[in-house]
Amino acid sequence: MGLGVNLPGLVAWIVSFLLFMVLLKLVLYGPITRMLDERSRRIQESLDQADRVKAESSQAEEQVKRQLDAAREEGRNIVAQAQQVANRLREEELVRVRAEVEQARERAQADIQRERDAAIEELRRSFADLTILAAERVINTSLDRDQHRRLIQEVMDQSRNIGRN
Repeated sequence: MGLGVNLPGLVAWIVSFLLFMVLLKLVLYGPITRMLDERSRRIQESLDQADRVKAESSQAEEQVKRQLDAAREEGRNIVAQAQQVANRLREEELVRVRAEVEQARERAQADIQRERDAAIEELRRSFADLTILAAERVINTSLDRDQHRRLIQEVMDQSRNIGRN
């Protein structure tokens, strides 16, 4: 033996090494790689789930944003409608108040005209009575009041017509 290599010892050592490697592969390396593969798979699933949650969160956030925008727009529309209703009610109230004021003015004018006509009529009666009284005293006799009133009324009507022409 020149090199100091023992062939049966080397073969035994190689066989022992190969058996040890197969045993390690079956006992340690297989379960460890399966455990690492399982862990890698769970980590990947967790990452995928995190991405899905992030995407869903983003979608939910967008949906909430759209709903808020829609609610704001609806709020603006409601406020605009309320302002339109308020303006319409204010205008209707103004029209109603103006109509009431106009009616009150017309009633007041009619009352003034009636009172004026009544005052003129009273003045005519008083004038007729004074005229008859004056005529009685002038001629010192009693005159027929109805006849004199009729005559005075005719004169008054004629004088009124002359004043208008």
